[in-house]
Amino acid sequence: MNKIKRRQALKNIALGVGAMSIGPSVFGQDPNDNLENLEYNLPKKLKGNLNHSACRWCYQKIPLMEFAKKGKEIGLKGIDLLKPDEWKIVQDHGLECSLATDSFASLTDGFNSPKNHENLQNHYIDLISKASNSGIKQVIVFSGNRNGISEEEGLENCAKGLDDLVKHAAKKNVTLVMELLNSKVDHKDYQCDRTPWGVALVDKIGSSNFKLLYDIYHMQIMEGDIIATIRKYHTYINHYHTGGVPGRNEINDHQELNYPAIMQAIVDIGFKGYIAQEFIPTYDDKLSALQEGISICDV
Repeated sequence: MNKIKRRQALKNIALGVGAMSIGPSVFGQDPNDNLENLEYNLPKKLKGNLNHSACRWCYQKIPLMEFAKKGKEIGLKGIDLLKPDEWKIVQDHGLECSLATDSFASLTDGFNSPKNHENLQNHYIDLISKASNSGIKQVIVFSGNRNGISEEEGLENCAKGLDDLVKHAAKKNVTLVMELLNSKVDHKDYQCDRTPWGVALVDKIGSSNFKLLYDIYHMQIMEGDIIATIRKYHTYINHYHTGGVPGRNEINDHQELNYPAIMQAIVDIGFKGYIAQEFIPTYDDKLSALQEGISICDV
């Protein structure tokens, strides 16, 4: 009886202060079953040591205007992977497009093949200019699939294909970031699938306007050793993505990565860019899942 009374008292207090602010519990169950874990639902001022973002495609079913409004309420400063016709919508809600893209960008047909260069260069010149004019600082690029191209040839081709674009980006105060993706589970044959290869490309291009997007989920699958890698190569990295391993779902304790420790390492090296949540939510309330991810990363 004492336990029942305690639970009811906690429930009444929670309801009285409006603690269940976003919807169903972030734990994906009836909130009354998780009264000891209400901290993810309580209104909370973030520490401010990291800039939080989220990838649009993971929340595609939520209208962008609603996602921007509610995302800002739970701590987002930006939204990743937006196309030009979406930029103003989030900016009008006080958020940044933290990473720009457009429909022509291809994970499979990238800069490692000379046959793609002319088409990509024409499109990216325009995208970089548009991004600059809208105050957007980052644009994503991809290596493409190997398709039999050697590591050395892929590096050389990417450097040649990106050279003029990086120079244009420098004039426009924009940074191009190439994403590291796993080729083991999600993106078979993708060439930029290991940190040292991406680092070698950054060195070959030799510009502060070309960096890496370090996707923690993808690199855990390919390499592991996440914190040591971040510490070693942090000057090459301009952006981070998250995701639980295995499965690419929530980044809570149902997966193998210790995200608070990883985020602390990122804070310790003085990172000032964006941490973008890129997990696929499994909770019915997708925004509660996002709020949980932000809270986990708020170190």
